[in-house]
Amino acid sequence: MCHFAISFPNSSPKPHTLTSQTMSSMDAHQPPLHIAVFPWLAFGHMIPLLELSKSLAKRGHQISFISTPRNISRLLPQIPPDLSSLIHVIPLSLPKVHELPDNAEATSDVPPEKVQFLKIALDGLQQPFAKFLSESSKKPDWIILDFVTPWAPPIAAEFSIPCVVFTVFNASFLAFCGPPDELSQSGSSRKTPEDFTVPPSWIPFPSNIAYSLHGARLFVNIYGNNGSGVSDISRFAATLHGCKLVAPRTCMEIEPECLTLLQDLYNKPVVPVGLLSPSNTKTSSTTTDHDHNLILNWLDKQRPRSVVYVAFGSEATLSIELLHELALGLEMSELHFLWALRKPVGFVGEVLPESFEERTRERGVVTMGWVPQLDVLGHLAVGGFLTHSGWSSVIEALQFGHPLVLLPIFADQDINARVVEGRGFGVEVKRKEEDGSFDGEAVASALRLVMVEDEGKEIRIKAKELSVVFGDKERQEQYVDDFVKHLRDHRDV
Repeated sequence: MCHFAISFPNSSPKPHTLTSQTMSSMDAHQPPLHIAVFPWLAFGHMIPLLELSKSLAKRGHQISFISTPRNISRLLPQIPPDLSSLIHVIPLSLPKVHELPDNAEATSDVPPEKVQFLKIALDGLQQPFAKFLSESSKKPDWIILDFVTPWAPPIAAEFSIPCVVFTVFNASFLAFCGPPDELSQSGSSRKTPEDFTVPPSWIPFPSNIAYSLHGARLFVNIYGNNGSGVSDISRFAATLHGCKLVAPRTCMEIEPECLTLLQDLYNKPVVPVGLLSPSNTKTSSTTTDHDHNLILNWLDKQRPRSVVYVAFGSEATLSIELLHELALGLEMSELHFLWALRKPVGFVGEVLPESFEERTRERGVVTMGWVPQLDVLGHLAVGGFLTHSGWSSVIEALQFGHPLVLLPIFADQDINARVVEGRGFGVEVKRKEEDGSFDGEAVASALRLVMVEDEGKEIRIKAKELSVVFGDKERQEQYVDDFVKHLRDHRDV
């Protein structure tokens, strides 16, 4: 596998000690950079890139954060007042696309089948993007792009501005996708879903990185054309081709082999930016909102490490049938739980089994509102996390040392689950290979293994050990310093 080779402080050089003063003045002897940041219209992409923007701004660099008006309004509360003079938001309005509802500006605003039309809307920003660059009094020194805008590097090149492709995906997933000549429907040597259920030939070391059959059947969709006329894999390939640097959200302590392999596969610098763990700073909403306080007050009454937190991110949802099996599993486990539940988009009616909340009210809470996830994961009562295996959720859980119960749903999540289980700090819920279905007994078994059973003790120990890397802010800030150095060194190369 692409090994998670953990280096702890006593076996690696001590990273530089970063105070707020040194972070903002580290490049004082050189002029600050102007960096434009342009994420894909998904909060799982926008938030990590905003975290990177904040880290860069703390070092005195000027950030132009490009998104749509509604997304910017939703992100503004996360920009600290002391950085507001350095992070300038650039609102670009999406053109009207008939298939999209009004005010749909993020993937969380639409059902999964309509995300393809958001890409059409995004492609309509080419002219506004070019206008922003042409009218900037100080042109950006660099533009950090997401995977989805292959038209941006050629526009940037007209103004002699180099680009970085940032990926929220870890190095294991990128390595699985392969070299540039594999990143297209016609060029890929893998033609069927079954081809994606084994590690690819270009990974030269032992690996368990592959999809389940049901996961592969979903994953191959990225190779096919969608409503935008361009496949997702082709978008990434073209964006990668037009960028001088690749910046994955990971670190060498976690994925040294895959990061080294990527440099060979891409034949260009691959510069990890660290894990970009969101800060656990409370905002007014998390300290005054009645529902959030009720959640935290309930956790205050639970025993340390006794509660399993259940959440599937802002986009991943299960069918009603599988939601019922998940609920049954929580009930059968007899564990205390906090479940942040999202209804399937467009579903009207009750989503939980009849009388479920009544039967579990003494040990469980189900909330359908937004949950302050970092506050929850950081609470002493929480001892494990049942997750869809999104990389952001993995990072957030492991910075607090929580073992994981994994239910991957789409995209890179299958690969993330293989990485986590392969390294021994989480376990997947057993599912049918053919269709990905599972039953309540499988959920309960995985939960009890990770949370309380003696057989799962090593999983809990390994997860706790990983918090040394995932929760080490100084170590992660050093990656941003190294990234800035690469930006300076490669600006005119």
